[in-house]
Amino acid sequence: MTAPNLNADATAAVRDDRGFMTDYLRQSAEAMAAFAQDAAAQEVMLDMTARIVAALEAGGRLLIAGNGGSAADAQHIAGEFTARLMYDRRPLSAVALTTDTSSLTAIGNDYGFVDIFSRQVLALGRPGDVFLGITTSGTSPNILRAFEVAREAGLVAAAFTGHAGVRGSPCDVTLAVPSVWTPVIQQLHITAAHIVCGLVERALCPRSS
Repeated sequence: MTAPNLNADATAAVRDDRGFMTDYLRQSAEAMAAFAQDAAAQEVMLDMTARIVAALEAGGRLLIAGNGGSAADAQHIAGEFTARLMYDRRPLSAVALTTDTSSLTAIGNDYGFVDIFSRQVLALGRPGDVFLGITTSGTSPNILRAFEVAREAGLVAAAFTGHAGVRGSPCDVTLAVPSVWTPVIQQLHITAAHIVCGLVERALCPRSS
């Protein structure tokens, strides 16, 4: 019996791993390049910025929600507003609806998972506030439900989603990034969030020097 060539197997595995990395980085770079050239997306980010600025200037707030990795993104984005992004300035009012485990589990238990964000939008949101829902698929039932409730309650419904857009629930402003692959969509969402937060920061808290 011929012994397996472990060195050859290991070399093939490394080659396959390098191929995976190269392919991932290529897709990521291509999507980012397409995003950088997307004039329509830039207009959407300016529109979203203006709506958030208007809400914060009026004493309102930005509410943010998502599922899974997008829940982490919601918290990341809220942190950029309440702490700082590009430079030191006053805190800006933003709340991630993904962090209160008692509310999430109570609502999920009593009303169902589909309402974990919509109930919080009703409780915390006020007319003129902005609700930013993040859904890479564009079909997350609890995000779509929160969009509906937000608009009914007089909030601005803003979406971060993938190339397919948001399906089944109209939003006031939708940023659909140029990818259909969840990991890359999430990368573009954080890039967009940093841009929007940076623009809001510049508008409301211009640097003194």
